[in-house]
Amino acid sequence: MSTIAFDPSALTRIADFAGTLTELHRTGRHRLVDDDQIDRAFDAVCRSIWGYTIDDVSDELFSAEDHAWLDALDEARARIFAAEQGFDLIDDDGMLTDWWGFCWMILAEKRGLLTPDNRAAARAALEDHYLATPHVIGVVRMR
Repeated sequence: MSTIAFDPSALTRIADFAGTLTELHRTGRHRLVDDDQIDRAFDAVCRSIWGYTIDDVSDELFSAEDHAWLDALDEARARIFAAEQGFDLIDDDGMLTDWWGFCWMILAEKRGLLTPDNRAAARAALEDHYLATPHVIGVVRMR
């Protein structure tokens, strides 16, 4: 029997930031939705909550144990982990579709990886990757 109890009013309800993202997933059940739209909406949620996105943290910054833990994560354990860190992964219809990505961000915050230096390094590596791709002559940066 679990002894964990969380005060829902003390948790950051990610769903409160994810209206557009949730609507895109809902629409995607009936018609094709561009993956870039979903990525932008997911990034907007992350920026609103953490000030960072998944692209701001390099995979290599996580330990092998963290990667194994994330790979084995299921919805039930994700919900408990998120709540232990002060976040709620539930919306009015159940578990948020992008719960795994939000757990990635929660873990990055827990590990102290959401820093300006890590963001700059991750963005530079991503830019180098794009510039090494054939037929790419430049990268447009948002400010």
